[in-house]
Amino acid sequence: MTDPQATAAGRPAKIELKDVHKAFGSKHVLNGVDLTIAEGESVVVIGGSGTGKSVMMKCILGLLEPDAGSVHVDGQDTTHLSGSERDRLMRHFGMLFQGAALFDSLPVWQNVAFGLTQAKRLARAEAKEIALSKLAAVGLGPEVGELSPAELSGGMRKRVGLARAIATEPDIIFFDEPTTGLDPIMGDVINDLIVKCVRELGATALSITHDMASARKIADRIAMIYGGQIIWAGPVSEIDRSGNDYVDQFINGRAEGPIQMQIREG
Repeated sequence: MTDPQATAAGRPAKIELKDVHKAFGSKHVLNGVDLTIAEGESVVVIGGSGTGKSVMMKCILGLLEPDAGSVHVDGQDTTHLSGSERDRLMRHFGMLFQGAALFDSLPVWQNVAFGLTQAKRLARAEAKEIALSKLAAVGLGPEVGELSPAELSGGMRKRVGLARAIATEPDIIFFDEPTTGLDPIMGDVINDLIVKCVRELGATALSITHDMASARKIADRIAMIYGGQIIWAGPVSEIDRSGNDYVDQFINGRAEGPIQMQIREG
Protein backbone atom coordinates (compact mmCIF):
# COMPACT_ATOMS: atom_id res chain seq x y z
CA MET A 1 0.00 0.00 0.00
CA THR A 2 1.26 3.49 -0.80
CA ASP A 3 1.86 5.47 2.40
CA PRO A 4 -1.25 7.62 3.12
CA GLN A 5 0.98 10.03 5.00
CA ALA A 6 3.18 10.68 1.97
CA THR A 7 2.84 14.21 0.56
CA ALA A 8 4.12 16.20 -2.36
CA ALA A 9 7.90 16.47 -2.12
CA GLY A 10 9.15 19.62 -0.47
CA ARG A 11 5.75 20.88 0.66
CA PRO A 12 4.79 21.17 4.34
CA ALA A 13 1.69 19.34 5.56
CA LYS A 14 -1.46 21.46 5.53
CA ILE A 15 -3.86 18.86 6.99
CA GLU A 16 -2.94 15.76 8.98
CA LEU A 17 -5.24 13.09 10.36
CA LYS A 18 -3.53 10.75 12.80
CA ASP A 19 -5.24 7.52 13.86
CA VAL A 20 -8.69 9.15 13.82
CA HIS A 21 -11.55 7.07 15.22
CA LYS A 22 -15.27 7.87 15.30
CA ALA A 23 -18.20 5.68 16.31
CA PHE A 24 -21.91 6.24 16.67
CA GLY A 25 -23.09 3.81 19.31
CA SER A 26 -21.94 0.37 18.27
CA LYS A 27 -21.26 1.45 14.67
CA HIS A 28 -17.57 2.22 14.15
CA VAL A 29 -17.29 4.48 11.11
CA LEU A 30 -13.65 5.58 11.31
CA ASN A 31 -11.18 2.98 12.54
CA GLY A 32 -7.83 4.74 12.55
CA VAL A 33 -7.72 7.11 9.59
CA ASP A 34 -4.24 8.36 8.68
CA LEU A 35 -3.96 10.94 5.93
CA THR A 36 -1.66 13.86 5.19
CA ILE A 37 -2.43 16.57 2.64
CA ALA A 38 0.38 18.88 1.57
CA GLU A 39 0.10 22.61 1.16
CA GLY A 40 -1.30 23.41 -2.30
CA GLU A 41 -2.20 19.78 -2.98
CA SER A 42 -5.56 18.53 -4.25
CA VAL A 43 -6.48 15.21 -2.63
CA VAL A 44 -9.62 13.26 -3.47
CA VAL A 45 -10.91 10.60 -1.11
CA ILE A 46 -12.96 7.95 -2.87
CA GLY A 47 -15.13 5.20 -1.45
CA GLY A 48 -18.65 3.85 -1.48
CA SER A 49 -21.63 5.14 0.46
CA GLY A 50 -21.30 4.64 4.21
CA THR A 51 -17.53 4.16 4.19
CA GLY A 52 -16.81 7.24 6.30
CA LYS A 53 -15.91 9.91 3.74
CA SER A 54 -18.32 12.52 5.08
CA VAL A 55 -17.59 11.69 8.73
CA MET A 56 -13.88 12.15 8.05
CA MET A 57 -14.48 15.55 6.46
CA LYS A 58 -16.74 16.63 9.35
CA CYS A 59 -13.99 15.72 11.80
CA ILE A 60 -11.58 18.02 9.96
CA LEU A 61 -14.16 20.81 9.87
CA GLY A 62 -14.88 20.38 13.57
CA LEU A 63 -18.54 19.50 13.02
CA LEU A 64 -17.76 16.18 14.69
CA GLU A 65 -15.14 15.47 17.36
CA PRO A 66 -13.11 12.28 16.96
CA ASP A 67 -13.35 9.68 19.72
CA ALA A 68 -9.60 9.15 19.42
CA GLY A 69 -6.72 10.39 17.30
CA SER A 70 -6.02 13.94 16.19
CA VAL A 71 -6.53 16.44 13.40
CA HIS A 72 -3.83 19.02 12.63
CA VAL A 73 -4.13 22.07 10.38
CA ASP A 74 -0.92 24.01 9.64
CA GLY A 75 0.76 22.03 12.40
CA GLN A 76 -1.80 23.03 15.02
CA ASP A 77 -3.83 20.37 16.82
CA THR A 78 -7.39 21.46 16.04
CA THR A 79 -9.12 18.32 17.37
CA HIS A 80 -10.71 19.95 20.39
CA LEU A 81 -10.97 23.60 19.36
CA SER A 82 -14.19 25.39 20.20
CA GLY A 83 -15.67 28.88 20.42
CA SER A 84 -13.63 31.74 19.02
CA GLU A 85 -10.63 29.52 18.27
CA ARG A 86 -12.79 27.28 16.06
CA ASP A 87 -14.33 30.37 14.40
CA ARG A 88 -10.87 31.71 13.53
CA LEU A 89 -9.90 28.39 11.98
CA MET A 90 -13.11 28.21 9.96
CA ARG A 91 -12.25 31.52 8.29
CA HIS A 92 -9.44 29.70 6.49
CA PHE A 93 -11.91 27.19 5.01
CA GLY A 94 -14.16 27.28 1.96
CA MET A 95 -16.80 24.63 1.29
CA LEU A 96 -18.79 23.45 -1.71
CA PHE A 97 -21.65 21.41 -0.31
CA GLN A 98 -23.17 18.43 -2.10
CA GLY A 99 -26.49 20.19 -2.74
CA ALA A 100 -24.90 23.69 -2.94
CA ALA A 101 -26.83 24.55 0.29
CA LEU A 102 -27.82 28.02 -0.86
CA PHE A 103 -30.06 30.24 1.26
CA ASP A 104 -33.37 30.43 -0.61
CA SER A 105 -34.31 33.69 1.11
CA LEU A 106 -31.26 35.55 -0.25
CA PRO A 107 -30.45 36.56 -3.84
CA VAL A 108 -27.48 34.85 -5.43
CA TRP A 109 -24.97 37.63 -4.83
CA GLN A 110 -25.78 37.69 -1.11
CA ASN A 111 -25.29 33.93 -0.96
CA VAL A 112 -21.84 34.33 -2.50
CA ALA A 113 -21.02 37.27 -0.22
CA PHE A 114 -22.27 35.58 2.96
CA GLY A 115 -18.82 34.84 4.38
CA LEU A 116 -17.58 38.30 3.43
CA THR A 117 -20.36 40.10 5.28
CA GLN A 118 -20.68 37.74 8.26
CA ALA A 119 -17.11 36.65 8.99
CA LYS A 120 -15.07 39.45 7.46
CA ARG A 121 -17.63 42.19 8.15
CA LEU A 122 -17.15 43.86 4.78
CA ALA A 123 -19.44 46.69 3.74
CA ARG A 124 -22.36 45.61 1.57
CA ALA A 125 -21.13 47.42 -1.57
CA GLU A 126 -17.61 45.97 -1.32
CA ALA A 127 -18.94 42.49 -0.62
CA LYS A 128 -21.24 42.68 -3.64
CA GLU A 129 -18.39 43.75 -5.92
CA ILE A 130 -16.30 40.76 -4.80
CA ALA A 131 -19.28 38.42 -5.11
CA LEU A 132 -19.90 39.49 -8.71
CA SER A 133 -16.22 39.00 -9.55
CA LYS A 134 -16.35 35.46 -8.11
CA LEU A 135 -19.51 34.73 -10.11
CA ALA A 136 -17.62 35.88 -13.20
CA ALA A 137 -14.79 33.50 -12.27
CA VAL A 138 -17.23 30.58 -12.52
CA GLY A 139 -18.76 31.82 -15.76
CA LEU A 140 -21.86 33.60 -14.46
CA GLY A 141 -22.78 37.18 -15.35
CA PRO A 142 -23.86 39.97 -12.94
CA GLU A 143 -27.52 39.44 -13.84
CA VAL A 144 -27.36 36.02 -12.16
CA GLY A 145 -26.45 37.77 -8.92
CA GLU A 146 -29.94 39.26 -8.72
CA LEU A 147 -31.75 35.94 -9.19
CA SER A 148 -33.06 33.78 -6.38
CA PRO A 149 -31.61 30.27 -5.94
CA ALA A 150 -34.98 28.82 -6.99
CA GLU A 151 -34.47 30.30 -10.46
CA LEU A 152 -31.19 28.43 -11.04
CA SER A 153 -30.56 25.12 -12.77
CA GLY A 154 -28.61 22.40 -10.97
CA GLY A 155 -25.39 23.31 -12.76
CA MET A 156 -25.83 27.01 -11.98
CA ARG A 157 -26.44 26.22 -8.32
CA LYS A 158 -23.17 24.28 -8.20
CA ARG A 159 -21.32 27.18 -9.80
CA VAL A 160 -22.84 29.64 -7.33
CA GLY A 161 -21.80 27.28 -4.52
CA LEU A 162 -18.27 27.24 -5.92
CA ALA A 163 -18.23 31.04 -6.15
CA ARG A 164 -19.24 31.22 -2.49
CA ALA A 165 -16.55 28.69 -1.55
CA ILE A 166 -13.80 30.84 -3.08
CA ALA A 167 -15.23 34.27 -2.18
CA THR A 168 -13.13 34.70 0.97
CA GLU A 169 -10.03 33.35 -0.83
CA PRO A 170 -9.56 30.53 1.69
CA ASP A 171 -6.40 28.51 2.29
CA ILE A 172 -8.31 25.22 2.22
CA ILE A 173 -11.37 24.29 0.17
CA PHE A 174 -13.55 21.24 0.77
CA PHE A 175 -15.66 19.69 -1.98
CA ASP A 176 -18.46 17.31 -0.97
CA GLU A 177 -19.54 15.17 -3.95
CA PRO A 178 -19.15 18.17 -6.30
CA THR A 179 -20.72 16.54 -9.39
CA THR A 180 -23.60 14.64 -7.77
CA GLY A 181 -26.89 15.24 -9.59
CA LEU A 182 -25.28 16.69 -12.70
CA ASP A 183 -25.18 15.27 -16.21
CA PRO A 184 -21.70 14.18 -17.40
CA ILE A 185 -21.08 17.33 -19.45
CA MET A 186 -22.03 19.76 -16.67
CA GLY A 187 -20.09 17.58 -14.25
CA ASP A 188 -16.99 18.05 -16.37
CA VAL A 189 -17.61 21.81 -16.50
CA ILE A 190 -17.68 21.87 -12.68
CA ASN A 191 -14.52 19.75 -12.51
CA ASP A 192 -12.70 22.19 -14.82
CA LEU A 193 -13.87 25.15 -12.73
CA ILE A 194 -12.70 23.48 -9.53
CA VAL A 195 -9.23 22.90 -11.00
CA LYS A 196 -9.07 26.48 -12.29
CA CYS A 197 -10.24 28.12 -9.06
CA VAL A 198 -8.06 26.02 -6.77
CA ARG A 199 -4.96 26.69 -8.88
CA GLU A 200 -5.63 30.43 -9.09
CA LEU A 201 -6.00 30.65 -5.31
CA GLY A 202 -3.08 28.34 -4.62
CA ALA A 203 -5.38 26.62 -2.15
CA THR A 204 -5.19 23.16 -0.63
CA ALA A 205 -8.19 21.06 -1.65
CA LEU A 206 -9.85 18.01 -0.14
CA SER A 207 -12.71 16.40 -2.07
CA ILE A 208 -14.85 13.37 -1.33
CA THR A 209 -16.60 11.59 -4.16
CA HIS A 210 -17.56 8.25 -5.66
CA ASP A 211 -17.36 9.75 -9.18
CA MET A 212 -14.12 8.48 -10.71
CA ALA A 213 -14.28 10.87 -13.68
CA SER A 214 -14.33 13.75 -11.21
CA ALA A 215 -11.58 12.23 -9.07
CA ARG A 216 -9.28 11.75 -12.04
CA LYS A 217 -9.82 15.33 -13.22
CA ILE A 218 -9.36 17.27 -9.98
CA ALA A 219 -6.91 15.16 -7.94
CA ASP A 220 -3.16 15.35 -7.60
CA ARG A 221 -3.45 12.37 -5.30
CA ILE A 222 -6.26 9.89 -4.60
CA ALA A 223 -6.92 8.02 -1.37
CA MET A 224 -9.49 5.26 -0.90
CA ILE A 225 -11.33 4.73 2.36
CA TYR A 226 -12.81 1.34 3.19
CA GLY A 227 -13.70 -0.21 6.52
CA GLY A 228 -13.03 3.13 8.21
CA GLN A 229 -9.39 3.26 7.10
CA ILE A 230 -7.37 4.63 4.20
CA ILE A 231 -6.47 1.40 2.40
CA TRP A 232 -4.53 3.00 -0.48
CA ALA A 233 -3.21 6.42 -1.41
CA GLY A 234 -1.10 7.56 -4.32
CA PRO A 235 -0.76 9.89 -7.29
CA VAL A 236 -3.73 9.92 -9.65
CA SER A 237 -1.43 8.54 -12.36
CA GLU A 238 -1.00 5.32 -10.34
CA ILE A 239 -4.65 4.56 -9.57
CA ASP A 240 -5.03 2.09 -12.45
CA ARG A 241 -2.08 0.02 -11.23
CA SER A 242 -2.64 0.30 -7.51
CA GLY A 243 -2.18 -3.43 -6.93
CA ASN A 244 -5.09 -3.23 -4.47
CA ASP A 245 -8.08 -5.46 -5.25
CA TYR A 246 -10.51 -3.17 -3.42
CA VAL A 247 -9.34 -0.11 -5.34
CA ASP A 248 -9.39 -2.01 -8.63
CA GLN A 249 -12.97 -3.19 -8.09
CA PHE A 250 -14.17 0.27 -7.05
CA ILE A 251 -12.63 2.30 -9.87
CA ASN A 252 -13.89 -0.18 -12.47
CA GLY A 253 -17.37 -0.43 -10.97
CA ARG A 254 -17.43 -4.22 -10.80
CA ALA A 255 -20.03 -6.10 -8.77
CA GLU A 256 -17.63 -9.02 -8.30
CA GLY A 257 -14.73 -8.56 -5.92
CA PRO A 258 -13.80 -8.19 -2.26
CA ILE A 259 -16.31 -5.35 -1.73
CA GLN A 260 -19.65 -7.04 -1.20
CA MET A 261 -22.86 -5.01 -1.45
CA GLN A 262 -25.69 -6.06 0.82
CA ILE A 263 -28.78 -6.65 -1.32
CA ARG A 264 -32.04 -7.61 0.35
CA GLU A 265 -34.20 -9.97 -1.66
CA GLY A 266 -37.94 -10.30 -1.33
